[in-house]
Amino acid sequence: MAETQRHTVGDVTLNYRIDGHGDPLVCIHGVGSYLEAWAGVVERLKDRFTVLTFDLRGHGGSSRIKGRYEIDDFVDEALALADRAGFSTFNLAGFSLGGLIAQRLALTHLDRLRRLVLLSTVAGRTPEERSRVLERLAALRVGTPADHHNASLSRWLTEEFQDRNPEIIAWLRQRDAENDPECYASAYRVLAETDFGGFLDQIRCPTLIATGEDDLGSNPRMARYMHDRIPGSELRILPGLRHSILIEAPERIATLMRQFLVGEEAAHG
Repeated sequence: MAETQRHTVGDVTLNYRIDGHGDPLVCIHGVGSYLEAWAGVVERLKDRFTVLTFDLRGHGGSSRIKGRYEIDDFVDEALALADRAGFSTFNLAGFSLGGLIAQRLALTHLDRLRRLVLLSTVAGRTPEERSRVLERLAALRVGTPADHHNASLSRWLTEEFQDRNPEIIAWLRQRDAENDPECYASAYRVLAETDFGGFLDQIRCPTLIATGEDDLGSNPRMARYMHDRIPGSELRILPGLRHSILIEAPERIATLMRQFLVGEEAAHG
């Protein structure tokens, strides 16, 4: 991947990277993660797309801003980086919290989007699902990112993948331990408390929705809920996968994204 660059938006300096050549594509990672989570996907798409990845505020190499985060902070910073990259319009992909940010961006700046990809993200939580995610938020606030990581690893990745890839697991554990606890909790609150289920019918651009068949948080029921409400959307439930599909199945995700995103060109000649 290319070298990272820095761009300051208000009081936040964002760490970002641009790879490849072709149609513009912005990719947004999940809570407690970092731009490298997209590395396996970017490597497979950079021959066809100019891909912008970045660390969200409070994550990775971006500013460790303290205090309350709002989802529009993330949206505004993503748009500022898209402007910096010269993307007047772009394809947008979001994973987990990144998928919520992508939903919000589609609801507020639809004119900027070409196509939308929502991966392992949430909408239309039931009362029980809301309670569970708020319990995880409460546990996170009294623990550490490392505690959260240890409690969540088997929600994210299959045991088979963990057993085959101890070096990846060690790397993920180390990166998670580097998270600032306050920033992590601030971002996780946005994930836990945000739900655009009642507004999804306003998203009027081609949309692909995908999640792991065995993802307990961003589960197939939610994916079908989004599919039912976003007009003309496409749905893919991925067998044998849990939450962290970018890490466990980058080739499968890159193939899905390429087929969907290049379809725009095919449809319009």
